[in-house]
Amino acid sequence: MKTAARRLLLALCLTSAPVLAQESAPAPAAKPAPSTSGGSEQEAGDVSEVDKDRLGPLRERVQPVSGHLFLKKGRFEFSPSATLSLTDAFFSKYIFGATLTYHPMETLGVSLRAGYSIPTVSGTAQICKVAEGCNLPTLAELRERGAPGEIRLIGGLDVQWAPIYGKISLLAERFLHFDLYGVGGVTAVQYRGPAQSALLTPGGNVGVGMRFFVNRWMTVRTEFRDLIYVEKAVNPTQMLRNQLLFELGVSFFFPTVHPES
Repeated sequence: MKTAARRLLLALCLTSAPVLAQESAPAPAAKPAPSTSGGSEQEAGDVSEVDKDRLGPLRERVQPVSGHLFLKKGRFEFSPSATLSLTDAFFSKYIFGATLTYHPMETLGVSLRAGYSIPTVSGTAQICKVAEGCNLPTLAELRERGAPGEIRLIGGLDVQWAPIYGKISLLAERFLHFDLYGVGGVTAVQYRGPAQSALLTPGGNVGVGMRFFVNRWMTVRTEFRDLIYVEKAVNPTQMLRNQLLFELGVSFFFPTVHPES
């Protein structure tokens, strides 16, 4: 019995030895997958080189908008202009005048304005009679009836503020530079009163304008303004007038070459 037990114990030991050896053996390391990042980086590098070659000449041809190519600080602006009144019930005014502006700052200007008005009969004016109906009146008929709104002279002191400077693309490599400004100030208006007399009244105006730069000393200028003043009339005796004006002018800057250019 002892001999049989020893043989059985020896057989069990020999059988468990290979099993333990297999469990303790380390698993073979997995081979890393071939990396493709090198090829992607190479392809990305090739694309960037192509973009650089394609955009490089274009960047040299097109100038950025940073910085003003037209400088106003320390310069005088003389601007002859022609102005047309809008939405007038009785008189359409053609005002010929000029504006002299000094620019102490790049975005700020102080202006003196003066103009002479030529009135004509508005296309909306009508005189209606019982027997004849409604007809377009003459200038003399409007004056006889004391129609309001006949301006003779206009002058004033304005302040300009130009916070916006930009450019518009005309062609692939050509740009039109401009600035956008607001304007407001006090105004003196001479007009024809009810008794055919010349009367003077204070008022004010507010508006917006744009300059389009032709070169470093010349611009084309447009403005929309609302002229506000009190005028004596027949009935009622006084009335508040709001006259919309469209102005077109050409500006010349002095000195013609800016000191910082």
